[in-house]
Amino acid sequence: MSVSFNGKHLAKFIRPEEYDAIYPQVELAHAQLENKTGCGSDFLGWLDLPLSYDKEEFARIGQAAAQIRSDSDVLLVAGIGGSYLGARAVVEACKGIYHNDTEDGLKIFFCGNTISPSYMNDIIKITKGKRFSINVISKSGTTTETALAFRVLRKLLEDSVGPEEANKRIYATTDRAKGTLKQLADSQGWPTFVVPDDVGGRYSVLTAVGLLPIACAGIDIAALMQGAADAREKFSVCSPENDAYRYAMTRNILYRKGKTVETMAAFEPDFTMMNEWYKQLFGESEGKDQKGLMPTSCIFSTDLHSMGQFLQDGSRTMFETYVDIKTPREDFYIDTLEGNFDGLNFLSDQNMSIVNRKAMEGTILAHNDGGVPIGLIEVDALDAYNVGYLIYFLWKACAVSGYLLSVNPFDQPGVESYKKNMFALLGKPGYEDRKAELEVKLR
Repeated sequence: MSVSFNGKHLAKFIRPEEYDAIYPQVELAHAQLENKTGCGSDFLGWLDLPLSYDKEEFARIGQAAAQIRSDSDVLLVAGIGGSYLGARAVVEACKGIYHNDTEDGLKIFFCGNTISPSYMNDIIKITKGKRFSINVISKSGTTTETALAFRVLRKLLEDSVGPEEANKRIYATTDRAKGTLKQLADSQGWPTFVVPDDVGGRYSVLTAVGLLPIACAGIDIAALMQGAADAREKFSVCSPENDAYRYAMTRNILYRKGKTVETMAAFEPDFTMMNEWYKQLFGESEGKDQKGLMPTSCIFSTDLHSMGQFLQDGSRTMFETYVDIKTPREDFYIDTLEGNFDGLNFLSDQNMSIVNRKAMEGTILAHNDGGVPIGLIEVDALDAYNVGYLIYFLWKACAVSGYLLSVNPFDQPGVESYKKNMFALLGKPGYEDRKAELEVKLR
């Protein structure tokens, strides 16, 4: 199997009958998903997306990516949350975190996900003397971080090549028919791609939201979709042996035992942004009604030298989920060093992946002996097919896990609170009363 869940290190923390006890709730959650009768059922477009996606738009995505790769040195992707995390996660998982430095051709940078002026100025510097295109991603077109970045970058592009040429280098991924960005794109003649109404942001990576930047990176998006399609078939069966459901059950059993934090860990730096995407997926889906696991992440062995002490000996409020990547993107053979001055010749005459695996196995045993429940998500490799498979595995697990918590996994009402405060403090019209109230609190 491309992706599976291994619970061999959970035996002393979860008894078999505990899975039996929670399974009827999984059957109900499965039925709510398949019959679209549960909370948030109007956002279940992702469920059949790997098969029902718009083939005509998929072809246009490939054509646009080819055009961008041929006429641009840099692609700036402006989006926030699900409008950039998924794409960046897939690109770095498949191509490596240094792909912009190690590969010739198009460089891809993500912006519009912060209001930092330093970050904005760095993005501007990246474009200097370069042919660049922009992919702006926003369903409404008014999300502050993205809209502000796009305002700056569009002017930069127009100043560089003129308004007419700039209009050929702007690609908008937005609502099908309405919204500020859609209206602007239509008036300027920009190519547009659709953010589906029935797919929420954190589930949108396999729509045009993620697929255009991913295709621009030279990744096989057909293989990505095929991996997700095969995962859909595998995890559509309601069974105690369904690994996505097994993972969801494990999370909820441990949560009910007082584990309030999940740490997703991988011994592969290329997985860093996949960890960030996982945190949005589960955090935004489950963190409601004062409930939910806090999703955190580590990249080992790096973080063993910072978080290792806490994970080994700190409060027993967490469990760990390791993403075990069976085959690295590249390997490295360790030669014997004459003189053995560093004392590391015991590592010689083997691939570095073996050393990395033994570090992972040693860490798992140490943390497990220290009282940390550990589950393993086993992945064959970080290529397009397997990453697509993993994405769907996590989608399905997250949806069921949310229903087991009795929350709506597909909304995010709490996200609006900071926006209202920010708008008020910045003096946005209509927020005058709130502004005065907040300023008193800040004194």
